Amino acid sequence: MRTKSVAESDVDPRIIVALDTPSLDVARQLLKDLEGLVSFYKVGFELFAAHGWKAVELVRAAGGRVFLDLKLHDIPNTVSKTMAVLCEHDVDMVTVHTLGGYEMMKATRGIVDQRIQAGKKGPIILGVTILTSHREAELEEDLGITRGLEEEVCYLAAVAKRAGLDGVVSSPHETAMLRQKFPQNFLIVTPGIRPQGSSVGDQKRVFAPAEAIQAGASYLVIGRPITSADSPKKEVLRILSSLA
Repeated sequence: MRTKSVAESDVDPRIIVALDTPSLDVARQLLKDLEGLVSFYKVGFELFAAHGWKAVELVRAAGGRVFLDLKLHDIPNTVSKTMAVLCEHDVDMVTVHTLGGYEMMKATRGIVDQRIQAGKKGPIILGVTILTSHREAELEEDLGITRGLEEEVCYLAAVAKRAGLDGVVSSPHETAMLRQKFPQNFLIVTPGIRPQGSSVGDQKRVFAPAEAIQAGASYLVIGRPITSADSPKKEVLRILSSLA
């Protein structure tokens, strides 16, 4: 069977472009440049801190899905109440930090379930495990975590699943291990994606897009390689070609 060219293919829903900019105008231009190629966008701390819900509304107005990456981490009552507010804005995917613990994640799951049971839309809830900027040596030296990096990621993912979360955010280096241990419907979202020839920057544990998908990733979060490219559209086309 002939493989479809990118021009003939539908938008790949696995690609999430990170709008990591404080400028609403820059974000708007990226949405325009990538129209018809990307359907999912991450709104993180930088853009949300600068413009709040205007950033979410901008993506929505462009027909995009919203991954609101705020990594909520606080006591269960605070995080669950915050999640109730986020749900009112019809976001598609949100993050909490797994180091907030089982009770925090379970309370968050409960808020979303109440919404779903009431016939309303609820977001996908992801648990952030270990940031891709961390090396294994830093876990014990800086964070006091004595488990090895892979063991810690697996442990945190298991707690997230037990609490009812839909999946985790994890470095692509742990993706294959996680996919072996968890079913396909447990989502694995991978930042730290760097197409061949891209700068690694401050990410320590990175993979190329096709490698991450082959390892079992459900979604790829890609920021600077696309947003800092001379032509974001050409870079997305290059990535899509590598996945075709």
